[in-house]
Amino acid sequence: MKTVLLRTASLAAGALAFGIASANAEEAEVIELTQTACQFVEVEEGGDHGYTSNSKADCDAINAKTGDQRLASAKVLSLKPGKYVFRVTNKNVPYDLGFWVREHDYDFRNPLHKLTKTSVSGGGLKTGTTKDYEVTLEAGEYIYSCPLNPTPNYRIVVEG
Repeated sequence: MKTVLLRTASLAAGALAFGIASANAEEAEVIELTQTACQFVEVEEGGDHGYTSNSKADCDAINAKTGDQRLASAKVLSLKPGKYVFRVTNKNVPYDLGFWVREHDYDFRNPLHKLTKTSVSGGGLKTGTTKDYEVTLEAGEYIYSCPLNPTPNYRIVVEG
């Protein structure tokens, strides 16, 4: 039997644990993701591939060889429209990581996209730490990745 590590939970429980009060906190779902070198573990076939990386260049080389194949077999997150918190953990990468979720056709160089399209990102994920990235997703296609620990652009499909 295959164990699925992707877990969702009520943000309300997390909000209480961290002492965060918000009227809308109960509406969000938490999606937990674990980053190891060059990948998000929960969505890749086979789980943690055991890659090692000391820099972005290491992941660039690994992904050049394996990224397309891994992405082709990666789990696509199927979600309903709504509020989400992506709770991302840097399990064992020895440098700061980040997280970036955005509409599939988002182009950061296009100033109109910054005004009209969904894009949420942040960094500072040190080894062993976890950070939350809050986003509201409407029907459509999205991708997520880590530009600092280069990962493939994993897919999210929001329908409902």
